[in-house]
Amino acid sequence: MKNALISVSDKRGIEVFAKRLEQMGIKIFSTGGTAKILTEAGVPVTQVATYTGFPEMMDGRVKTLHPKVHGGLLGVRSNEKHMNSMVEHGIVPFDLVVVNLYPFRETIAKPGVTREQAVEQIDIGGPAMVRSAAKNHESVTVIVDPTDYNRVTDSLERTGATSIQLREELAAKAYFHTAGYDLAITSYLSGGKYAGFSGERIATCKYGENAWQAPAHLYSTGTPDPLALDKFAVIEGAPPSYNNWCDIDRLLQTATHISEGYAINEDVGTAIAIGVKHGNPCGAAAGPDRAEVVKKMMAGDPLAIFGGLVMTNFEVDEALCRTLSGKMLDGIIAPAFTEGAIALLRRKGDKCRFVVNPALNGLVGKLDRTPRFRFVRGGFLMQPNYTFVPDFGRGEIVKHGKATPAQERDMVLAWAIGSTSNSNTITLVKNEQLIGNGVGQQDRVGAANLAITRARRSGHDLSGAAAYSDSFFPFPDGPQTLIEAGVTAIFTSSGSVKDQATIDLCAKHGVALYMVPDQAGRGFFGH
Repeated sequence: MKNALISVSDKRGIEVFAKRLEQMGIKIFSTGGTAKILTEAGVPVTQVATYTGFPEMMDGRVKTLHPKVHGGLLGVRSNEKHMNSMVEHGIVPFDLVVVNLYPFRETIAKPGVTREQAVEQIDIGGPAMVRSAAKNHESVTVIVDPTDYNRVTDSLERTGATSIQLREELAAKAYFHTAGYDLAITSYLSGGKYAGFSGERIATCKYGENAWQAPAHLYSTGTPDPLALDKFAVIEGAPPSYNNWCDIDRLLQTATHISEGYAINEDVGTAIAIGVKHGNPCGAAAGPDRAEVVKKMMAGDPLAIFGGLVMTNFEVDEALCRTLSGKMLDGIIAPAFTEGAIALLRRKGDKCRFVVNPALNGLVGKLDRTPRFRFVRGGFLMQPNYTFVPDFGRGEIVKHGKATPAQERDMVLAWAIGSTSNSNTITLVKNEQLIGNGVGQQDRVGAANLAITRARRSGHDLSGAAAYSDSFFPFPDGPQTLIEAGVTAIFTSSGSVKDQATIDLCAKHGVALYMVPDQAGRGFFGH
């Protein structure tokens, strides 16, 4: 390897990388800001403009779009005519190309950015160089990601070259890089008429939802979101299954809504523990005492939690692990685990996975605001994510009767669980403990009866419980069912022609009824 062309927007680690190349006797060509940084770092650089004899112009729009650049990228080394043309025209063969693109996605994410500012961040020369180098990967190594620097330099220092397998892998990654970039530009310029997504495979599951659906894979879109699934690490146990990944995603949706709801309505740090089975919470609790929160979560629905996943927003120690190990769990997800907890799992020989992500420590302000996609036959649906959070101190929520502070906390917890469960849903909470979750029903009375049945099956006393309904009650029969079971506070939406009948019923029985307009806060999820 003799010649490298380096021109990057993301300049992480570029000085160290270039110095290693220079020490191996590789000549470096560069442009603009990259050349300036490398020169200041003491790395000898040949300006591309000096090499081509053609100056950068038009505010940097034109600098690498030149035959002496692309000839050096595209020339086939085994083709005699190509090589003769390169010699004839003084074209340097580039063996290594290091390019990443103008920060278009970062620019359009900034508040108040103008269309002119966005358009100026559409890279032309960068994608052209990347695609040229990737096409000629038989001879050229292309890097678009700083995390690949060491892989390349280690290979060069060890063997003096890069393998065809590595060049092919990096070429594919380069096309993935430009494809995602073009997709972002397309979506922006079309105002969303054209949309899509792409991802990098980061995990393979033994099978999908069923054993015969094999294999299954987890892909990452490359988001910097600290709660993205690619940021979770298994520190003990088998890799998560397809269903495990689905449940972790649902746990995050529920946990962030609980945290946000508590923060808005009482502004205190709250310990949270949630159990999920087949995509729906079957245990949840919140409060100041971590040990008590874990006990209450596990006792919410002891039958349903068997084989489920548990997530906490606090470190799990050996004592908490003993409580959690009372039931067979598929996994525990937490910001951290103590050595004692890990050692206990090893001693017991459980199949339970320990999955860690430090970002779970602070969930306030971390609602997922990215659009939600759902594949349908022949295409996909896209909608904004569910990000509503009720604020009981605002006029948006109409209060019929006054709930106690304890009841309001229960309603917040019930809302967060119910609005992130498969609709239709009625959720019952008492003393900051989920006691019954009636999910996925076709009618609201059926959801209420299911929640009540599950609560009673687990031995819970419903007297004084709070209920959440993910949409309005079309008739007062749903609230009647809940009141007869012992519910004393209900949070729901309004919008039914029978709203007044529900209001009158709750007033008659002294039940606090909080209502948010259906168009503002309906909690349908998971259709």
